[in-house]
Amino acid sequence: MPCACADQSDQEGEEKIPCFHRIAEGKMTKNYPKVSEEYQKAIDKAKRKLRGFIAEKGCAPLMLRIAWHSAGTYDANTKTGGPFGTMRHAAEQAHAANNGLDIAVRLLEPIKQQFPILSYADFYQDKPEPPPEGRLPNATKGADHLREVFGKTMGLSDKDIVVLSGGHTLGRCHKERSGFDGPWTANPLIFDNSFFTELLAGQKEGLLQLPTDTVLVTDPVFRPYVEKYAADEDAFFADYAEAHVKLSELGYLQF
Repeated sequence: MPCACADQSDQEGEEKIPCFHRIAEGKMTKNYPKVSEEYQKAIDKAKRKLRGFIAEKGCAPLMLRIAWHSAGTYDANTKTGGPFGTMRHAAEQAHAANNGLDIAVRLLEPIKQQFPILSYADFYQDKPEPPPEGRLPNATKGADHLREVFGKTMGLSDKDIVVLSGGHTLGRCHKERSGFDGPWTANPLIFDNSFFTELLAGQKEGLLQLPTDTVLVTDPVFRPYVEKYAADEDAFFADYAEAHVKLSELGYLQF
């Protein structure tokens, strides 16, 4: 069963994706752990190593995909799944939606070994057991399915659904992994708003639109967000940054 983010990679990757940070909204507060100065220095050095490595290997879409697929298993009702590093376990890599993500795990492991002071939680947000298969969106389905997965299960909004789908501006699908083939945009190494402009332009030879992509245009609630991000790239960047961190921190919010 292909995932709605399908196979967001090109061999061992591509480039370029920004860092995403946001502050808590509303009444939510986040209690981040305090660490030693030595530990923080190791974190900062590992970040620099990872940025350089991603640029060298051109694997930003692959890294975005592993982060997305890890976080996207969160179930807000049972408080299980989510971005806790279980992707390093072979059982979760074997899920059909995760075909090819063993490459990302293999690429990250040597960097982790350079920083023995750091826990796997810093690379993978570690938990001992993977979530059950079948929690990620199915690329062949429609709006109701997206709202079931993103809204009811993960606790995200319609706006989050649309803006996170904009991550498809990076990378491509590989038929042997997902059943789909091709990039979403003409420049799959560039993080921009072209995913949305291509959606509004309609199908083009050589470019991919998944069923879960096209529904963003046909659904009357989703479409205004598509139009907004197609017209205003800065708005897309800002909203994506917010939604990506929200996704990445599922299971961490405390009230």
